[in-house]
Amino acid sequence: MAQHVISVTQINEYIRSLMDSDRLLNNLAIKGEISNYKLYPSGHHYFTLKDENSAIPATMFGGASKLKFKPENGMKVIALGNISVFPRDGAYQLYVSAMTVDGVGDLHAAFEQLKAKLAAEGLFDPAHKKPLPQFPGVIGIVTSSAGAAVHDMLRILRKRYPLTKAILLPVRVQGVEAPPEIAAAIRYANYYKLADLLIVGRGGGSIEDLWAFNDEIVAHAIYNSEIPVISA
Repeated sequence: MAQHVISVTQINEYIRSLMDSDRLLNNLAIKGEISNYKLYPSGHHYFTLKDENSAIPATMFGGASKLKFKPENGMKVIALGNISVFPRDGAYQLYVSAMTVDGVGDLHAAFEQLKAKLAAEGLFDPAHKKPLPQFPGVIGIVTSSAGAAVHDMLRILRKRYPLTKAILLPVRVQGVEAPPEIAAAIRYANYYKLADLLIVGRGGGSIEDLWAFNDEIVAHAIYNSEIPVISA
């Protein structure tokens, strides 16, 4: 009796179908350390997820998840996804749909990464800090016109130094539009020499609420400002 012969592609596709239908291999949360990390121009992430004894190749396709941090070799993460077979190579791997930093929040990790990057560029060098004017004639306030923070700032300014003139440069202070608006307001104030001092800030909140002020373009706008800036 002749044995049924199948192709390599057929067996790989069959194994993939078995793995894709196995509920235990779907919706996984796997903890491990990133190694061999590569980010391609396509936006796809390729890396190995490993622990002390084992490793598994992993792929995160561009657009599958908007990571708030930059993956790095040695970073401990929790990867969410499913395990399947890549038929072309006959190798199983973890297809990652989302990923978080293990032990600390994504935003905290992103903040530390950005802080290290900007420090290496010299943005925090004390030599670049500008002295604050003792008696500023005009203070520009870069903040939301709708929040309570601007009223608090104006009230305190009137109480502590009523001779100064305060001008408001209204911006959004939350959301994706906020960082470019904040940076543009700082550049606008400098271009037209509107103030002797700038206050850039908003009211309190969580790290998510304050995140617009941790943006790289805001940091560079402050660094390049000829007007001294107080962050509030």
